[in-house]
Amino acid sequence: MYHIVLTDGQREDIIAYINRQLLVSQWPVIRKLVGRVIRDVWESAFPELAEGQASSA
Repeated sequence: MYHIVLTDGQREDIIAYINRQLLVSQWPVIRKLVGRVIRDVWESAFPELAEGQASSA
């Protein structure tokens, strides 16, 4: 579900369905499932997602 909302969701979908803490904790897995453009957009908008990813990329 997160993959769908992150890639195709509208603002209202993101607000309704995405839990910030869950997204941050699961980002290492989710980031591998989304395309590079989506990953870059989300990590640019929310630096906490990108933290620690440079060493595991």
